[in-house]
Amino acid sequence: MTDATTPLTADAVEHYLRFWNTDPSEQRRVGSEIFTEDVTSVTPIGVMSGIEALIGFTEQFTANVGTYAFRARTEPDVHHDRARLQWEIRVGEESFAEGTDVLTIAGDGRIVSVTGFLDRAPDGFDPARH
Repeated sequence: MTDATTPLTADAVEHYLRFWNTDPSEQRRVGSEIFTEDVTSVTPIGVMSGIEALIGFTEQFTANVGTYAFRARTEPDVHHDRARLQWEIRVGEESFAEGTDVLTIAGDGRIVSVTGFLDRAPDGFDPARH
């Protein structure tokens, strides 16, 4: 068997975490380094295309919940051009939500797509309202 983990895939997960924890004023610059221009994100709340859509989501989320921390719950699983990240969002000292994102990584190490799943939705979450 060969080692199917590449440094680019492992690095992409760290960059992904950094993007979600970056101040919105810096997200555009950071996002262009981390994502391909046409990145897609498919989650229970909908489909987003492009870096601007991800930034818009972050701005809307922050407006609703305030300052948050997005962090890994476990060591990510990586192989070939894929990574599975189990994450948690914390607002203050409280756990807000938990989920799993599957990232697809381009040959240059940037993220091409994200497929997100909610493992534990926030209280009162209704995907139809988003």
